[in-house]
Amino acid sequence: MRRDRSDTWIGGQLVPPIKRRLSVGAEVQPDGGVHFRVWAPRCECVEVLIESQPAALVRVLEREADGYFAGLISDAAPGSHYRYRLDGADAFPDPASRSQPEGPRGPSAVVDPDAFHWTDQDWPGLTAGGQVIYEMHVGTFTRSGTWTAAVEQLGELAALGVTVLEMMPVAEFCGRFGWGYDGVNLFAPTRLYGAPHDLRAFIDRAHAAGLGVILDVIYNYLGPEGDYLKQFSPDYFTDRYDNEWGEAINFDGPTSRQVRDYFLSNAAYWIDEFHFDGLRVDATQQIFDASSVHIIREIADRARQAARGRKILVIGENEPQQTNLVRSTAHAGYGMDALWNDDFHRSAMVALTGHNEAYYTDYLGSPQELVSAVKYGFLYQGQRYRWQGKRRGTPAFDLPPSAFVHFLQNHDQIANTAFGLRVHELTSPGRYRALTALVLLTPSTPMLFQGQEFAASSPFLYFADHRSKIAASVRKGRADFLSQFPSLAAASVQGRLADPGDASTFERCKLDFSEREGHATAYALHCDLLKLRRDNPLFQSQQRGSMDGAVLAPEALALRFFGEDGDDCLLLVNLGRDLHLYPSPEPLLAPPGHRHWQTLWSSEHPRYGGAGDSPIETDDGWRIPGHAAAVLVPALG
Repeated sequence: MRRDRSDTWIGGQLVPPIKRRLSVGAEVQPDGGVHFRVWAPRCECVEVLIESQPAALVRVLEREADGYFAGLISDAAPGSHYRYRLDGADAFPDPASRSQPEGPRGPSAVVDPDAFHWTDQDWPGLTAGGQVIYEMHVGTFTRSGTWTAAVEQLGELAALGVTVLEMMPVAEFCGRFGWGYDGVNLFAPTRLYGAPHDLRAFIDRAHAAGLGVILDVIYNYLGPEGDYLKQFSPDYFTDRYDNEWGEAINFDGPTSRQVRDYFLSNAAYWIDEFHFDGLRVDATQQIFDASSVHIIREIADRARQAARGRKILVIGENEPQQTNLVRSTAHAGYGMDALWNDDFHRSAMVALTGHNEAYYTDYLGSPQELVSAVKYGFLYQGQRYRWQGKRRGTPAFDLPPSAFVHFLQNHDQIANTAFGLRVHELTSPGRYRALTALVLLTPSTPMLFQGQEFAASSPFLYFADHRSKIAASVRKGRADFLSQFPSLAAASVQGRLADPGDASTFERCKLDFSEREGHATAYALHCDLLKLRRDNPLFQSQQRGSMDGAVLAPEALALRFFGEDGDDCLLLVNLGRDLHLYPSPEPLLAPPGHRHWQTLWSSEHPRYGGAGDSPIETDDGWRIPGHAAAVLVPALG
């Protein structure tokens, strides 16, 4: 998506028009050379130092309006290493660098995105409905932790039933390992996972396998090390807002137009140059903007424009559950497609573990909560919320189920246990199977975290490789954060917390794909449930009102999926002991006329490690096994 700049005269010669994709960065020109453009409004002179020459070349950029400096340098080419020298003093990497081969403190490298040969011309992109998301951290997804190695798993993920890979942040950050939420070079895919073209190849092969790929992006702060934006302009940041993780980005103050353009260009860049199928925007509640058009709405708009007709998904994380984020711009919304539903996760975790401390305090894990979350999305849509001492959430009754991403696990919530334990290690096998069925068969958009599908034994801990002073602060901050859980505040636990900066903490989190066979019952459970979701039109449907639910007992619920001509399905979930219902005065249990219910699928099948399934609707009433889920369909006779 190149934009032409008008012809210019230099040294009495007509220079061909400059073709640019973005407003900033180093871009290779079709007629030769590289055009550099950077925003440094308080500088008098900006020079480009081309370091990949026998002797470094120095070229002065021309000052443009609004604080930009730009120039075409014929001596530069793809692969050239460079920095910007500001007012004759220190030199820094490009704020819009497309590659940092030596990390954030090293020189930037010129990248030609057109040098990669794409084969996904027929890929249509993603629509909001019908998706199954798989969150992945590239560095721990495989033993080598690269995009190239991850390509080998694409076919298996597609066969599992995943449709969208949600990649945790990949913008360049300091250190040898990290989650990616400390990114500082927002346009540079980290050197730790491979070269930029390796990421392009991963996405190209994912599309060939029928998988979309969306990227987790951080637009509310930058990491604590290796960020040089302030050297170019302190106006990138503001002290007008309190940000939970660092300095707030200046989206609405003086000179914010150029700051907005920097981040909007970044959103477009990932969609245009890497063919990502959308974005997952982190912690949107910490993106502060009092402008007439909120930056989040512009991010969604710019990302869709960059897709040039290809469909993309824009998903948000939003702790206060502000549903205007997913309403259309025609209805004063921001135009996102979906939000993570923390309410569902928290209620499910209380049901699984029995613990409701810290931010789980306001959840009981009851069948009614689970039914309501499946039917209406957020449980808190404006009620008082004891943990925060204020109201939480906004109305969501009119939103489609696809607008809510439901999960039992994600990167945060696994790491927020004392030892990074997976959910299956915190509950009984039966409850785990039953709640897995609830997530994967109900109308909201389900999400798995890497390795969940085969009950991975590897933990997912918090890890970040920082210099000593910051590393000590991170260790303390992590311990302080976890101490909000009374069960994790004890000295016996605090003393055993993994050191985020220890390389072994990172290494322990890597997946072992041989566990697909070693944990075959868990893998079969996920494969079969996703096949059932894919093959059964009632489980495919994400229409509001296509399902209803009822509480059957203190720990049991029923969900009825309505088909045509009585071709309904019934999902039963019992998290308590064996349940004998007789009588059963609940209309959702009534079979369609002149038929009876028979079991189509049961979590108690030995294939999944269950104790064996038996008829549920009998002449002696309903007998629903404990710690189990079952799908019933109508049968004649």
